This record gives sequence, structure tokens and C-alpha cells, in this order.
Amino acid sequence: CLPKDIRAFAHRAEELGVGQAVAFLREVDAINKRRRTRTVDLVRDLAGGDLRRVRVLALGAAFKPDSDDVRDAPALDVASTLHRLGAQVTVVDPAATGNARRVHPELAYSTETLTAAAGADVVVLLTEWNEFRHLDPHALGAVVSHRRIVDGRHALAPDCWRAAGWEYRAPGRP
Repeated sequence: CLPKDIRAFAHRAEELGVGQAVAFLREVDAINKRRRTRTVDLVRDLAGGDLRRVRVLALGAAFKPDSDDVRDAPALDVASTLHRLGAQVTVVDPAATGNARRVHPELAYSTETLTAAAGADVVVLLTEWNEFRHLDPHALGAVVSHRRIVDGRHALAPDCWRAAGWEYRAPGRP
């Protein structure tokens, strides 16, 4: 809940006339928002620079694992941005699919990861659910069109995915 708490705290500080004292909080919020943009950029890079007609499997919609809360969820922000840029996005989430669908009906949804992954050009991990952390890269690789993954949450073992033939990217990692 950090982004919501940061914004509320900064707003209250403004109301009290001490907004400058918490200006750093706005920078923290901006950094978090740039991470979303960086994740989109990594997906676009893996797709060759153009997202039109690229099939993207988005793993996660919830704000955090073990929750169905999608309020200000970075996962849905990234998925909807990819969609606006022309990607065909299918979102898989164990608990938040219903809430996500109400907020972003333009996206496709599934509860079955391997079924949704069929034919995907890029996979992007957006919520670090345990079932996504423990995905078998070989099984997933057998159904996607291209073995390309962006680990937007730093929840996967890069060496394991690369050893299985995946092109692995993550914000802030080589």
C-alpha cells in the first residue's frame, strides 16, 4: 500500500503547510511510477520495438500476491499500457481476475497460465504470486511462441530461465 500511503501523507503535509518537509516522498512515488514505465520498455524491447499485434501474457493483476485488491495496481497499469500501445494482452491472476476485469474490461483474462500462454510472444511477471515464482520454464517454453520474459518483480531465478532458453530481462538487472 506504499504508493497510496505516500500520496495521502504528502497531501496531508501540504494541508498542514509542511509539504516541503516531505518532498522526498513525491520523488519515491515518481521512482515507483518510472519502474512501471521501465517494465513496459523492456517488454517493447523484447518484442523488437513495436507492440502492435504482439501477444503478451501478463502474470498478475493484483496489487500484491495473496490479494484480490487491484486499486492502483502496478500490474494492471503495465498491462493496460501495453494494450494501449497495441499489444494483445492476456492477464492471469489467481484471485484478482474479477476485480481486474471490472476496472480494465479491454484486457483478456484467464485463470489457466499454460492455456493463456499458448502463442505468447512475451511473458511479463507483474505480481509475484508463488505459483508464478515456481513456474516451470520448460513447460511454459513449450507453449509460447517465443521464450522471452520480463521479470517485473525480481521474483524469478534468472539463471534458471536463461538455462531453459529464455531471453530474460528485469528492471535494473543486466
